[in-house]
Amino acid sequence: MNLPALVDLPPSLQSLTQSHRQSFKAASPASAQWDEAFWLQFDRVCAASDFVFQQVQQDPTLLLELHASGLLQRRYGPGELRAQVVAALAEVDNEEQLGRQLRRQRTRQQVRIIWRDLTRQADLVQTCRDLSDLADASIDQAYQWLYPRHCQQFGTPRGRRSGAVQHMVVLGMGKLGARELNLSSDIDLIFGYPEGGETEGVKRPLDNQEFFIRLGQRLIKALDPITVDGFVFRVDMRLRPYGSSGALVLSFNALEQYYQDQGRDWERYAMIKARVVAGDQAAGAQLLEMLRPFVYRRYLDFSAIEALRTMKQLIQQEVRRKGMADNIKLGSGGIREVEFIAQAFQLIHGGRDLSLQQRPLLSVLATLEGQGYLPSAVVGELREGYAFLRYTEHAIQAIADRQTQMLPDGEHDQARIALMMGFADWPSFHGQLMHWRGRIDWHFRQVIADPDEEEGSTGDLSVGGEWLPLWEEEQHEEAACRQLEEAGFSDAARALKRLADLRTSPQLRAMQRVGRERLDAFIPRLLAQAVEHADPDLVLERVLPLVEAVARRSAYLVLLTENPDALRRLLTLCAASPWIAEQITRFPLLLDELLNESRLFSPPLAPELAAELRERLTRIPEDDLEQQMEALRHFKLAHNLRVAASEIVGSLALMKVSDYLTWLAEAILEQVLALAWRQTVARHGTPLRSDGQACDPGFIIVGYGKVGGIELGHGSDLDLVFIHDGDANAETDGLKPIDSAQFFARLGQKIIHLLTAQTNSGQLYEVDMRLRPSGAAGLLTSSIGAFERYQLNEAWTWEHQALVRARVLVGCGQVAGAFEQVRAQVLSRQRDLPALRTEVSEMRAKMRDNLGTRITAAGTAANAFDACVPLDLKQDAGGIVDIEFMVQYAALAWAGEYPALLQYTDNIRILEGLEQAGLLPAADASLLREAYKAYRSAAHRQALQKQAGVVSGELFVAERREVRRIWGELGLT
Repeated sequence: MNLPALVDLPPSLQSLTQSHRQSFKAASPASAQWDEAFWLQFDRVCAASDFVFQQVQQDPTLLLELHASGLLQRRYGPGELRAQVVAALAEVDNEEQLGRQLRRQRTRQQVRIIWRDLTRQADLVQTCRDLSDLADASIDQAYQWLYPRHCQQFGTPRGRRSGAVQHMVVLGMGKLGARELNLSSDIDLIFGYPEGGETEGVKRPLDNQEFFIRLGQRLIKALDPITVDGFVFRVDMRLRPYGSSGALVLSFNALEQYYQDQGRDWERYAMIKARVVAGDQAAGAQLLEMLRPFVYRRYLDFSAIEALRTMKQLIQQEVRRKGMADNIKLGSGGIREVEFIAQAFQLIHGGRDLSLQQRPLLSVLATLEGQGYLPSAVVGELREGYAFLRYTEHAIQAIADRQTQMLPDGEHDQARIALMMGFADWPSFHGQLMHWRGRIDWHFRQVIADPDEEEGSTGDLSVGGEWLPLWEEEQHEEAACRQLEEAGFSDAARALKRLADLRTSPQLRAMQRVGRERLDAFIPRLLAQAVEHADPDLVLERVLPLVEAVARRSAYLVLLTENPDALRRLLTLCAASPWIAEQITRFPLLLDELLNESRLFSPPLAPELAAELRERLTRIPEDDLEQQMEALRHFKLAHNLRVAASEIVGSLALMKVSDYLTWLAEAILEQVLALAWRQTVARHGTPLRSDGQACDPGFIIVGYGKVGGIELGHGSDLDLVFIHDGDANAETDGLKPIDSAQFFARLGQKIIHLLTAQTNSGQLYEVDMRLRPSGAAGLLTSSIGAFERYQLNEAWTWEHQALVRARVLVGCGQVAGAFEQVRAQVLSRQRDLPALRTEVSEMRAKMRDNLGTRITAAGTAANAFDACVPLDLKQDAGGIVDIEFMVQYAALAWAGEYPALLQYTDNIRILEGLEQAGLLPAADASLLREAYKAYRSAAHRQALQKQAGVVSGELFVAERREVRRIWGELGLT
């Protein structure tokens, strides 16, 4: 962060320096030694700050000691400032001395901090951190001094339920909580204590609340009053529940009840920065955890925008009323607007994105940039503008140690501000200041501005206002139908009935007033955008169920009201795909994905996908399995939507769609295996391999079918097989040891549970384990040796066909290598080709008989190409499975002679390998590839339309005939 430049003293301030030097020398001890470098700094600091000059003039030994100790030239080490406060209070005998020593320490530290700030030896972060550390130490040490003496007088407070000794918790709010105190900040505090009870050890016990109220009053008295020694910190307790009229101290239960029942939006905003600054740190951490659900909602909470907008309007009214346009904190483009921008994102997204649950504003801005919430250029301007304003704030306050953010109107102080900010004169400084205020205000409006203003509406008519009378039934049915027809609805009466049904639904009747107001603001916008579509009837049909589903969680309606582009994308996707409409209706949290167009239509590549999921899970405590499962499910839902949206708009081709869906499954399986492994090892210890080494994890998840062939579609299940290399005769090394077979069986069960358990966000995947050795009758997990023996000696031909598409998805590299060797050994065996053709043909015939279209004899009858009969893209003759069986037959027939056929598991690249080896004519191989992609593309489209993979028999006639021809030429029947 750039520090303001050092510039020469202007002539208007140079006259001060000589008199200041003389006065200070006269007051200093005769033995004091000062070098020229010191005097240059002295002139600069004392010309700018009356406060510093007054303090060092009164007590020159203060500056002498700071200079001699080197504290003016270096930063504090960890805990060093607190140690100085502790030492200052070591000999304190009474409260009068406590107050005096705290005030003297504050003056000493304030002189040092201002000196280092004005001589550019400390940047903004260091200055704010020193001020905050001083406040922390002053509050906590005052409390630690007062508490035992208070107990001697009134007894020791104990909890009625726990019997434990009770301590007070002091929460620092605002800038103190974020460690961002300015040079003359007050401190906003909230006092609490863990539980009710009474004191013991005295004749007349006190109720715990009364005990802590009296203690809180003594603590404030130690810090706040102005005496001949100054003050420590101005204490503001108005942020506590019920404000000035509320009890000074409340129990944790009372605090939780208040925020749960009566907490207001501005209190959520304030609580973002709450931090335990004094008292019982462990109990304070529990309190903050209790209050976290009040601050951070589990869902996207765009109602925060409304609250912040209202707060800003109230501030603007106050600024205008008091003529405070030159207030660099509250005025337009001021510090508060940067804070509002950051905290808007925290309140909206922080419940789900734990990386936003932090206090320092600059750290939040960095996260907004890193997580893609705001562009780097925007964050850069906000960061620079904020720093400029905070340096300016410090310059204003350094003059006289006054709590003000108003620009001075006198030329003398204006010259001081320009000097401290590195400008030759006031006009130069003021021009730069107004530049940054203008940029901040512009960015603020992009985030906080009312969407009606953003859309450029005029007068009192908001966006979609022409539809409000229809929605509120302020016009006759005939006029309403006419308005709908003129706007493009084909069945106006039906559309009107849909709106009426929504209006009278139980969910809407149960809505609270705020929710109903949000709905009334949203529906006109919805109708205004729906009529822009070619089929507004269809849009309404698919979107109104979502509106009804989220009516009781109206923050989602605010999201769409506040983000017209997100609403536009929602309607486009729902119009294109009922599957997407259903997904968003079932899981409204997906609406978050609509906010960022570039992210929505640009899914990440495999490495970024895996890294994003790992990062997301690292923010969740390891023992919070419920939240980890929810995070996995939300991740899958979000990326599924992004892939589907990209497919609909054409930014992803079919092969890439399957790639992304497969990468997504692999990223999820990697984390599921890690979770299951960690939990199983924690319970039973680590299993051992036959060589005595620990398995870590000694386990692989093998994917078959679509996931093995990198051909996943929307809604595909996972065909999985679990393999390990544990020693069956060895036990795990934990407190509850079990043999390796049991360990890996339980590991497999845990993996299946994590994948299939239904939570609020659904399940991750349906899992099919029937391709494991011996199928449903076999063990859930197999050792690599048992898997090899089964494949070589017991497996059926169809199981070897399945093995063609099998590959390791995640797990131990060593076991993966062993699996690849077994697979190659099995698939490369010499086979009796006539017998192989017979077995493959018979298995295919059984599938057609059981799964194909009956009225066309699975696509083999003469009517198979009629428009009036259905075609099963997968199972009918000439379709997907025929191509898959031909590929599998070819791999089994020729892999022994052409091992390159085993390199890949997907049909497209195996077909390329058959062509390169000369085993299939180039024309035939190309035809099969293109037919296969065409079939799968059609199946994907059907899935997005929530339809089975069945189309009209008149489609794909040429492709099916050619596939059947090649089938026959391979000798299959």
